[in-house]
Formats: sequence, C-alpha cells, structure tokens
Amino acid sequence: MNTNILVSRRSVQVLRVMLSGIFLVASFNHLLNIEKTVNRIDQANFKGIAYFFGNPELLVMLSGVVMLITGIGLLIGFKTRWAATILLAVLIPITLTVQVGQITTLGPLFKNIAISGGLLFFILNNFKDQQTTKI
Repeated sequence: MNTNILVSRRSVQVLRVMLSGIFLVASFNHLLNIEKTVNRIDQANFKGIAYFFGNPELLVMLSGVVMLITGIGLLIGFKTRWAATILLAVLIPITLTVQVGQITTLGPLFKNIAISGGLLFFILNNFKDQQTTKI
C-alpha cells in the first residue's frame, strides 16, 4: 500500500534546522570540554561501550568534529539523508554509553530517542525541491 501525505516544504525545513541545533551545540561541547565529556563517559554504567571503540578522548574529539560537519550539512540541507544517517550512527553509541542504565538521566534518554525519530524522518524520506512534499 502506497500512501502519500502532503507536507509543507517549510515545515520540513523548520524541522531540519531545529534538529541540527542539538548537534551543533553538542559538537562545540565535545570540542571545547573534552575532559568534562570524558568524565561523563567514565561515570556511565556502560562506559565499556565507549572503551570498546577506542580512546575516549579521541572518540570525544572525533564525534565533535563529525557532529559539527554533519550538523552543518543538516542545517543547510546538504546531503540531508547522509547527514542524518551519520548523526544517528554517532548518537546511538553515545546514548547507549551515557544515558542507558542511568536512572537519573531518563529525560535525556528519551530526548535522544526523540532526536533519533527526527533523524529517521530524514533518512526514510527522500525530499526533492518541491513546494509541497509527498511522503
């Protein structure tokens, strides 16, 4: 069954711009506060996930750079599907490492789940230059 839903192009742009903001802020936080971010990883119940991927300091810097570049791509609508896919790939291990298993961070866990939903919106839908977009 193929169902089309008409969506305003402007609403898609607003979602894209607003969603990119969290990654731009997080990227600066990762790049400017490396030690603080690494300390959060060290205090997490599932810090082993981060250590599995390598040196936490390097991972924090690398994720900061990746979030900055792809966050800008999402912001300006450049390769949106790819930017969203890469951002989701970065968000999942961060969420598993820092938020899962932390009873005091259920709010941030569900925030990341909601952000993942926004990213999936752009991954699953192929937007062209149209005034009204069918999804």
